[in-house]
Amino acid sequence: MRDERIVENAADIGTRVLGPGLRQLAERHPSIGDVRGAGVFWALELVRDKRTREPLAPYGGTSAAMTETVAAAKAAGLLLFVNFNRLHVVPPCIINEAEAKEGLDILDHVLAIADEHTL
Repeated sequence: MRDERIVENAADIGTRVLGPGLRQLAERHPSIGDVRGAGVFWALELVRDKRTREPLAPYGGTSAAMTETVAAAKAAGLLLFVNFNRLHVVPPCIINEAEAKEGLDILDHVLAIADEHTL
């Protein structure tokens, strides 16, 4: 890992591509209530209402909105880890910039589904 600078790559991709890209998605999508993370470990909190931050899925459960959004991502080739109303964006540490941008493009497209369930 040291020789291939894998940790440095993860930090760089997170700082230059994923962090800024996910924050831009949050500005465009009313379903994103919060973006947090570092390196290649990020989470998007999906909400019905940005003002109140009402979750798009209840704690301990799921919802049609989450199920539809995640299914669309999977169909488009993006596998997400999901926990209640959070989408975890956690690509491999060896991801390159083009792959990260491709994932962000897919997310941008499928978040339109989650947006349909917002107030």
